[in-house]
Amino acid sequence: MRKEIYVIHKPTDTPGDNSTAMVTRELDRRGERWHPLVLSEVDPFRDGIEQAVIWVCGMEQENHQFEVLQALATGNRILNTPEAIATCASKVLTTALLVRENIRTPETFFSASRPQAAAFIDSQEKVVYKPVYGFDGNGVRLITSEDQLEEGPYYLQEYVPNDRDFRVFVIGGEAVGAIERRSDHLTHNIHQGGTARAVEVDEEMAAIAIAATEAVKADYAGVDLLLDRDGYTVLEVNGTPNWHGMTAPIPSLIADHLVAAAGLTRR
Repeated sequence: MRKEIYVIHKPTDTPGDNSTAMVTRELDRRGERWHPLVLSEVDPFRDGIEQAVIWVCGMEQENHQFEVLQALATGNRILNTPEAIATCASKVLTTALLVRENIRTPETFFSASRPQAAAFIDSQEKVVYKPVYGFDGNGVRLITSEDQLEEGPYYLQEYVPNDRDFRVFVIGGEAVGAIERRSDHLTHNIHQGGTARAVEVDEEMAAIAIAATEAVKADYAGVDLLLDRDGYTVLEVNGTPNWHGMTAPIPSLIADHLVAAAGLTRR
């Protein structure tokens, strides 16, 4: 049965940096029909979208859109699923799943207790504070004393000395591309001024990135890694990832995945 493809655009797209359009151009090139879908305008009880493939290039982090997406998921295949997107949006839940699956990640603390947060800082001497639902590196900062804490709850991680990080793009259970990101400050995110260059995906990098993607039950993901003396460690898993700087043909690969999911071709 031929399934329709719907596309939810990334809210941060700009004319000069349009992730959604990169993929839809690939669908157009294949002659595959697709439809734009605006979650804020969808009534899942009246719009009649059933048995379709819905690709979420990005979405606003707000309750209404998640509710609509969850309702649509009852009768459609959504990539990534609402559950996977919500999991990746929460650093706490992502970390809990990584720990449960014995996937290396920095030692983490999460509590609303300021005294307990202070004790964790003392035990580490230097920690990284991250907003639980932050994105693009916003709000990430180094903490060395309790005085620097603001209002809780507190999601804190051990500081892993580094001058770079890595993003590995995983799709369909395969690590298809990676970049190394560098900056002269704490976060190496491109939106925070970091620079990126494509790198080879080595065996260890692929294994931990694929495992992290499977842990959050995502069809595809951007997995951020640090490299320390013991190997790679997972910082976070992105359920609506960017692929800036990658030389791998990510838009083409996503288009392939959508077409395969729609049952139009065999992979």
